[in-house]
Amino acid sequence: MTPQDKAQELFDNYYIICQEFTEEIQCTIQAKECALIAVEEVRFFHERLFYATEGSLFDDYLNKVKHEIEKL
Repeated sequence: MTPQDKAQELFDNYYIICQEFTEEIQCTIQAKECALIAVEEVRFFHERLFYATEGSLFDDYLNKVKHEIEKL
């Protein structure tokens, strides 16, 4: 899955949850924030479970996903 696809998938998942409770603009902001938190949580556990270091291929992928989320 490309970083763009993963970013959109994360955003969409959170957007669907919050759209029932908030207006579109606020929901977009909240969905982005939640998606960014999710990326950081994955990074945190990946580093601890696999003793991954900054600059690994997976870390690079997560950085790209994060960048794509910020562009949404």
